[in-house]
Amino acid sequence: MGLARRRILALAAGAAAAPFGAAWGWAQAYPSRPVRVIVPVAAGGANDTTARLFAQKLGELLGQQFYVENLAGAGGNLGIGAAARAAPDGYTLLAAGGNFVINPSLYAKIPYDPERDFEAVSLMCSSPHVLAVHPSVAASNAKEFIALAKTSPGKLSYASAGRGTPAHLAGELFKLAFGVDIIHVPFTGGGPAMTATLGGHTSCGSPRSRRARLMRGPATCARSH
Repeated sequence: MGLARRRILALAAGAAAAPFGAAWGWAQAYPSRPVRVIVPVAAGGANDTTARLFAQKLGELLGQQFYVENLAGAGGNLGIGAAARAAPDGYTLLAAGGNFVINPSLYAKIPYDPERDFEAVSLMCSSPHVLAVHPSVAASNAKEFIALAKTSPGKLSYASAGRGTPAHLAGELFKLAFGVDIIHVPFTGGGPAMTATLGGHTSCGSPRSRRARLMRGPATCARSH
């Protein structure tokens, strides 16, 4: 990921900001106990892996444990909602993926407000989507895969990290762009989705999330909600 030391220290300083403008002395003492990093998807995917690498480096630099907690479910709403309800003490961070900003337009009701309840700390990583197919699929490139999908409508499937995730939307865009009928199979994270494709349970998948961000919840905003 190649995060510079000064970038991580700046992030930690931002995460240390307490509500109502706490004194600088408090910020210098941060963190005085372990910090929870919520990942709203299952373990094993790009978001989870990035968060764990990030948490390890923060722990090494700041001399305190940053531990990852996977809270998957409801397209990420479960974990994001838990982060939004966290105590306002600066000790809960959220490793947010694309569904953080997608879900408000996808679900009638979500347990958080992306603008009111959170404040961005840093972009942790950005990675491309990759279309990967199981070896049993008779296609060695995108052109062959599209041709196969057109001759076998509804018989191929693709795995994603869940409904509303960037991988899901990329898959639906792929279907619209090339006029193919491929069944969407949602999972609770990129790890389980990739495992399903590797095992041949789904024909293809997108094994990387688009990007992940580290967010700070109401615990670290300069106001309470």
